[in-house]
Amino acid sequence: MGPQPFLRSLFEAAVAVADPMLVIPKTLPPKPAGRVVVIGAGKASARMAEAVESVWGPCEGLVITRYGYARPCKGIEIVEAAHPVSDMAGMAATTRMLELLGSLGPDDFVLALISGGGSALLCAPIGEMTLADKQMVHRALLESGAPIGQMNVVRKHLSRVKGGQLAAVTSARMLALMISDVPGDNPADIASGVTVGEVSSAADALAIVAEHGIKLPASAVQAIPHSSVVPQGDSRLARVENRIISAPSQSLAAAREIGAAASFEVQILGDAIEGEARDEAARQVALALEIQARLGAHDRPVLLLSGGECTVSGWGGGVGGPNAEFALAAAIVLKGQSGISLIACDTDGVDGAAEVAGAIVDSETLAKAATADFDPVDALRRNDSHSFFAAVNGQVVTGPTLTNVNDFRAILVEPLG
Repeated sequence: MGPQPFLRSLFEAAVAVADPMLVIPKTLPPKPAGRVVVIGAGKASARMAEAVESVWGPCEGLVITRYGYARPCKGIEIVEAAHPVSDMAGMAATTRMLELLGSLGPDDFVLALISGGGSALLCAPIGEMTLADKQMVHRALLESGAPIGQMNVVRKHLSRVKGGQLAAVTSARMLALMISDVPGDNPADIASGVTVGEVSSAADALAIVAEHGIKLPASAVQAIPHSSVVPQGDSRLARVENRIISAPSQSLAAAREIGAAASFEVQILGDAIEGEARDEAARQVALALEIQARLGAHDRPVLLLSGGECTVSGWGGGVGGPNAEFALAAAIVLKGQSGISLIACDTDGVDGAAEVAGAIVDSETLAKAATADFDPVDALRRNDSHSFFAAVNGQVVTGPTLTNVNDFRAILVEPLG
């Protein structure tokens, strides 16, 4: 198997091991007696609901997922809405979900299915904020380059569902099953912690806004001091259990097994890597070059694996995402170096706002760009990585993967000579 097919097989294995149809049956408890309601939000939530019904049978409930990510369910209603920028469909469905939860009593049971993407799909702004204001906040946060954890703090203090508030509206018992897409697998960061108590304050949110110069609409600035996130230890969350059932580390472990079986020396650089995509690319490529310089002709090739969530600060007007930007920056640093190839993809199949999972790079990438008269340095300056890889036939397009355990990167380092 050549480097490109091998790298793609690693990514496919990382996605497959996080499929809710595989994970849910292993983790779902017996169906409780009495009234059971299933709710959920996120890119994987419809697949999670499908998996729940494969075990429990038809269920009552409401789940919100991204357009194109719906799955056939027998009893649970699946609503599609916009991601990453919320729309009216998401807002209307969130209102209905809050009303459903509010109607339940202490003898009822709620199964919450939470995955990445839930922050945008669950839309219930506070104060005088409109949907348009909410959309402005989203764009401002993305352009700020703030780490995902800090973005989530701001989101929580502008919402009626985040920071534990979704769980707090009901007196029913609740089990939240989560697929983690955040560095560190903190349940409070997955979909902005809709079932988890919050440690940050409104003052913390305002400090983050000031630190990154985030330009929020006036309604948002006025609303933050009046946020109603639920603090950790609040009695309203005493009946809630949060359980992570799938995480990036498991996907990296699946890729590691394939690499080891193929006689590669496998190094996992971490499953919670953050930072600027282009800076992290330079760091990892430097490591790959250093490793290659030490390899003898008869040494085993090395496979570097990593996960996490890189960011792109600002936006130059192009079409791209953090994974493709990582790959483009890596290609520029590699300068066509033989024996090093890599893949960088988002496990949900969507890198940024484009329907592209990510990209793959080898020693011929820059030569193909020259043939296509596409300047890689200019493309990086304009954050136009998806256009670049479309021109060199380096895109990885999967369609909806129905799961989401964040970014996956693999760098294959082979000996020279």
